[in-house]
Amino acid sequence: MNEQRSHTTSQDSHSPVTVIGLGPMGQAMTRTLLAAGHPVTVWNRTASRADGVVAAGATLAATPGAAVEASDLVILSLTDYQAMYDILDTATATSTASLAGRTLVNLSSDTPDRSREAATWAAGHDAAFLTGGVMVPAPMVGTEAAYVYYSGHAPVLERHMAALALLGTPKHLGEDPGLAQMMYQAQLAVFLTTLSGLMHATAMLGTAGIKAEEALPELLSSADSIGDILRAGEEHPGAALDAGEHPGDLSTVTMMGATSDHIVETSTSLGLDLALPLAVQAHYRRAIENGHGSDNWTRIIDSIRGPR
Repeated sequence: MNEQRSHTTSQDSHSPVTVIGLGPMGQAMTRTLLAAGHPVTVWNRTASRADGVVAAGATLAATPGAAVEASDLVILSLTDYQAMYDILDTATATSTASLAGRTLVNLSSDTPDRSREAATWAAGHDAAFLTGGVMVPAPMVGTEAAYVYYSGHAPVLERHMAALALLGTPKHLGEDPGLAQMMYQAQLAVFLTTLSGLMHATAMLGTAGIKAEEALPELLSSADSIGDILRAGEEHPGAALDAGEHPGDLSTVTMMGATSDHIVETSTSLGLDLALPLAVQAHYRRAIENGHGSDNWTRIIDSIRGPR
């Protein structure tokens, strides 16, 4: 049944799409799809959030069941995966709406394991399922800079490429439904720790009377340079990490560990929160304790992979 209905779902650039969840991201996706000519049906628990996109041409469904029935392609942009169950289980239990033969594309944030569980749940409803992670903020959806990681059955992505490519360049990572969520969470780990680092550094400079307006341009310049430094010459860590090599020619665990000690000492003297600097310091101390002080700083991955 799933295959039969799926093959009748064309790559037509004007095929109907349903969007469930109208936070900033869901609204941005809806507007992008409307601008490209897709009829879009929307549903949100707080109906007033649909006012703007309805004015732009979307159709507001009265119930989740009606939203599901409106399209073969159902895009979810919710707080987490539990919200999908809360909405769609109710929709199928209280109406004649069926998920059978439809494609669910969940672009909500959650864990890789929950993505895999959701794919199994969808299959139990005879629905196709794709996990996705949108890697730009809402204002950039639909722009050339936008890209979206997907995982799941590749032909499902191909079937709906006309609509999904409008949101951002699709990057399919593989058949495992958890892979897109894994990449999404890995990207956010870099993003969130960078943001915390920037705020810690700004607070540090603020104790010396340097205002954030002055501090952030300097700090952001440093953050921008990190990628270039890591890609350059012997400092490029990717291939060496894959080979289990940590040559300490330029920057060692001991050297970086000493720097982390100084950051902790400075932060302590200034009365700042120590959670972030202590976490970083712990990575280097464990590597030194394990006899890797002369290795490259990348050696800290050992304790991250298997913390005590």
